[in-house]
Amino acid sequence: MSDAETAQPGQDEVRASLPPASFAFLTISLRAQAEMQLGLVRFSEEDQAEPDLPLARHTIDLMGMLLEKTKGNLDLEEQRLLENSLTELRFRFVQVSEEVAKAASRKA
Repeated sequence: MSDAETAQPGQDEVRASLPPASFAFLTISLRAQAEMQLGLVRFSEEDQAEPDLPLARHTIDLMGMLLEKTKGNLDLEEQRLLENSLTELRFRFVQVSEEVAKAASRKA
């Protein structure tokens, strides 16, 4: 059997559609991951994603560490993307944390 026969159908299309590895792609990926962990991303109307605040905080902290470690080594666009993403995620983290606390107090 040749490699073409054993390959998964559509595997080449998936690989071809991947964006190039870049700092912007890494930042956007981490931001999307944190948004999912905060329960901000829904795949359907019925989907009620529960926030995972410790995991979201960890991802946001990773991005903060990345900002510190790359200081002076990013171009202006990369720097702004990371800083703006962190500002937005930190703000959303506080919002979601407050919502979770209110919901918990209503249940008690």
